[in-house]
Amino acid sequence: MRSEASLGLKVAAIGGLLFLHLPILLIFLYAFTTEERTYEFPPPGLTTQWFGVAWNREDIWPPLYLSLKVAAISTALAMILGTLVAAAMARARFFGRDQISLLILLPIALPGVITGMSLRSAFGIMDIPFSTWTIVLGHATFCIVIVYNNAVARMRRLSGGIMEASADLGANSFQTFRYVLLPNLGSALLAGGMLAFALSFDEVIVTTFTAGQQSTLPIWMLNELVRPRQRPVTNVVAIVVFAATFFPILIAYYLTRGGSETAGMGK
Repeated sequence: MRSEASLGLKVAAIGGLLFLHLPILLIFLYAFTTEERTYEFPPPGLTTQWFGVAWNREDIWPPLYLSLKVAAISTALAMILGTLVAAAMARARFFGRDQISLLILLPIALPGVITGMSLRSAFGIMDIPFSTWTIVLGHATFCIVIVYNNAVARMRRLSGGIMEASADLGANSFQTFRYVLLPNLGSALLAGGMLAFALSFDEVIVTTFTAGQQSTLPIWMLNELVRPRQRPVTNVVAIVVFAATFFPILIAYYLTRGGSETAGMGK
C-alpha cells in the first residue's frame, strides 16, 4: 500500500525542483524584456521584438550552422563506432574485457577540461590545424560513449538464440543484422543518437580547446555574455539551444522507456 508523502517531503521536493529549474525560467523571462542592457527584476516591460532582432543578426547564423554540422557528423560517427564497440563488448568474451569497458566509458567521466587539453596537445604534436574536424573528433569522444551505453544495454538483454535461429534458417550476417538485430536495437540506437546530438550541440568546454578561431553557437553565447551587445538576444538564442537539447532528450526517454521488452527475453 502506497503511503501519503509528508508535508515536509513535498516542500523539499518543490524546493529542489525550483532550485533546478527557476534559472531556466529566468532565461525565458529575459528573452521578452524591454531592457537590453541589464537584467532588471522585475522586467520594466515585455516584448517579442528580440526574436525578430535575433533572426536578422547575421553573426548568429554561422555559429548555428557550425553547431548543427558538428553535432550531425559527431552523432553519425558515434552511431557507427558506438554500435560496433557495443556488439564486440556484449557478445565477445576475452581477457581484459572489463578493463577495456572502463576505458570506453572514461571519456564521459573525465572532466571536459582534461579531455580538451589532451586533444589540443595531441593536435599540436601531430601538427593538425584546427578545423571543423578537430571539433568533431573532440565531440565524438563522449558521443560514442552515449551511443555505446544505449546499444550495449539493449544487446545484453537480447537472447543469443534469436541470432542462432536466424543462422539456422539460412540468413547471412547482413540479413541477421537487418531483420533481427536492427529492429530490436533501433529504438536504443535512435535514443543514443538523439542524446549524443543534444550533448554535442550545446558542448562548450571541449569545443573551446578544439575550435581554434571558429565559434559554435554555445561559444558565441559565452562571448556575448562576456561582451554583451543585446542581452535579450542572447536569451533568445539560449531558448533555441534549450529546445534543440530538451526535445531530443525527451524523445530518447520515451524511446528507451520500454527497452526491457526485447526479443528472447524470459525464454
